[in-house]
Amino acid sequence: MDELTLLIVDDEKRVQDELGEFFGDFDLEILAAFSPSEAYEIVEKQKVDIVILDIRLPEEDGLSVLGKLKIAEPDIEVIMISGHGDMDSVIKAMRSGASDFFQKPFRLNNIYKSVERSRKIIDLNKKVNKAEHDFKMLTKDFKTLEIGNIIAESESMKEVLVLMSKVAKTGNTSVLITGETGTGKELVARGIHEMSNRQKKYFYTVNCSAIPEQLFESEFFGHTKGAFTDAKEEKMGWFEIADGGTLFLDEIGDLPISQQSKILRVLEERRITRLGSRKSLAFDVRIIAATNKILENSDTFREDLLHRLNAFGIEVLPLREHRADIIPLVNYYIEFFSQKHGVVITEISQSVYDFLLAHQFHGNVRELRNLVERAIILSEDNVLTLTNFETKSKHTNTKEEASISDTTNESFDLERIEKNIIKKALLKANSKSGAAKLLNISWQSLDRRLKKYEMD
Repeated sequence: MDELTLLIVDDEKRVQDELGEFFGDFDLEILAAFSPSEAYEIVEKQKVDIVILDIRLPEEDGLSVLGKLKIAEPDIEVIMISGHGDMDSVIKAMRSGASDFFQKPFRLNNIYKSVERSRKIIDLNKKVNKAEHDFKMLTKDFKTLEIGNIIAESESMKEVLVLMSKVAKTGNTSVLITGETGTGKELVARGIHEMSNRQKKYFYTVNCSAIPEQLFESEFFGHTKGAFTDAKEEKMGWFEIADGGTLFLDEIGDLPISQQSKILRVLEERRITRLGSRKSLAFDVRIIAATNKILENSDTFREDLLHRLNAFGIEVLPLREHRADIIPLVNYYIEFFSQKHGVVITEISQSVYDFLLAHQFHGNVRELRNLVERAIILSEDNVLTLTNFETKSKHTNTKEEASISDTTNESFDLERIEKNIIKKALLKANSKSGAAKLLNISWQSLDRRLKKYEMD
C-alpha cells in the first residue's frame, strides 16, 4: 500500500505534538496546521489522504472547514476531534462526511484504529477507481477492435502464428515486432496477449511517436497531486494501468533518445516511481514493442535498450511478399464492411481480384482495408467492379495496369499470375537482383519464389 499523508489541524501545540509523535512511528507522512488557512494551503499544494480536524479553531469553525475540504477533495478522510462533544456537533460532522468523531481527551489507540479504517477505505477506493478506469479503457478498445484473429494462408504468416503461440506461453519475455507500416503489428501483439495467461488482464497501447517529451515521465510513470503546476490530482502511469497485463509500445523507434535510458532502467528494475513521490512501485507487465524502422546500429536508438526489448523478435513481412493472403483478406473485409455499411454484395467482378493480386500494396493490409471499404461505399446494384477500386490517380502505376490488362481475361489462378509477373520482371531486368527491385521485394524473397515454382 502507498504511504499516506496525515494532516493534523489543531490550534493546540500539545495536541499537535502528541499526535505527531504517536503517528511518526507508522507508515505515514505527518503534516501540521494550526489554522484553517494553513490547512487549505497544504491541501491545495499536495495530496492529503487523512485529516484529524479539531472543531474549535481560530478563523472559522471546524465543521465549516470539514465542508470545504470535502468539496475540494471528496475522497479525503476526515476524523473530527473536540473538547465539546455535544450530540448536535457529532451529527453535523457525520452528515458533512466525517468518518469518525472523538471527544477530548481521547485515547491514542482509538484514533489509531480510526486511521487504519480510513487507510483501508482509501485503498479500496483506489482499487475501485482503477477498476472503473480499466473498464472504460477496455470498452474503448472493444469499440475500435474489428478483427480478433489473424488471417494466415501463406507460409510466412503461418510462421508468425507459430512464433506468437510459442512466446505467448512464456511469462514476461519482451517481444519486438518489426515490419512496414500497415502490416498488422498491433494485431500480432494483441494475439500474443490473447494467447497468454495475461489475457484476462489489460492490453494497453502506447503510440511512442505521439508523446510530448515534457509529458514523458508523467504518462509512463504517473504523478502525484501537486507534482507540477497542472497536476491537479494523482494519476497512474501506463506501467501501473497495464499491471498484470501487456503494455504495447508502438513506434518504439520514435522514442526520444533522452528518455530511452529511463525506460531501460524501469525494465531492468521492474519498478517505477511516480513524479512527486519518493516511493517506488513494483509492476508485472509484459512489454511488446513494434517498429517500422531498422534499429540495429542506429544513432538514435540505444543498443542496450534494443537488446532488452528484442528478447524475442517477430518480423511481419509486407503484404506483397505473402500474396496468398490477399484474397482471404479481401473476402474478410468485403464481409466486414458490407455489414458495417449495410450493403449486400451479391457479385464480385473477376477483374477486382486480378487487380488486387497485381497491386503492390505499399501501405500493406491497411491500404487493402481502405481500398475495400471505399469500394463498398461506392458500389451500386450489389456488385463490386474494378471501377469501384479506381482512385484519383488512375495513371500513377503503369506497371500494375499492364499486369491487370494481361490477367483480366484469364481465369483466376494465384500461382499462375505470380509466376507470370516474376517472368516478366526477370525478362525486363535480365538479373535476379534487378527483378527483385522491379517487384519491390527482397532478393531472398524472390529466390524463395523461384525455388517454389521451380524457375531456377
